[in-house]
Amino acid sequence: MATDSQNQERRILLGKVHGAFGVRGELRVESFTDPETALLKYAPLIMVDAAGRTRELHNLRGKPAGKGLTVAMEGVDAKEAADALRGALIYTPRSSLPPPAPGEYYWVDLEGLDVYNLEGVHFGRVAYLTSTGANDVMVVEGERERWLPFKTPEYVTDVNFETRRITVDWDADF
Repeated sequence: MATDSQNQERRILLGKVHGAFGVRGELRVESFTDPETALLKYAPLIMVDAAGRTRELHNLRGKPAGKGLTVAMEGVDAKEAADALRGALIYTPRSSLPPPAPGEYYWVDLEGLDVYNLEGVHFGRVAYLTSTGANDVMVVEGERERWLPFKTPEYVTDVNFETRRITVDWDADF
């Protein structure tokens, strides 16, 4: 029998609640989308509070405010209610994301793929990707952890989702 976690589609983290904004129940939300207001356009949105309770969000209204967004949410109309949501995370199912353009990838789709160099040496699997400011980096966990620049075609020469394999032009001793 499948568990709830097996039936649940992978969720993509889009934002985090940092507390109340003002006294009318608006939320200060850090958006991880680009542009940051794109968070408001995804549907469905699912909020997971600090206690692990989930609820689907509807009719969010918001606008940019300093670092992040000011967001009004149904059922939250007082500062105390907004502050109680501090630390809550906002997700959307992976299926609600538009298809990436050719040659572009959602980082979440790369996680778990095996990484090999041009000589066939297996480096391990992609644990996650991160941005260093200078470039994006693929963190590969195997016999040791490697931080490889995710730069095509210079270092990442092939991404194959059918074989779940990424090929890189990278020396195994480096």
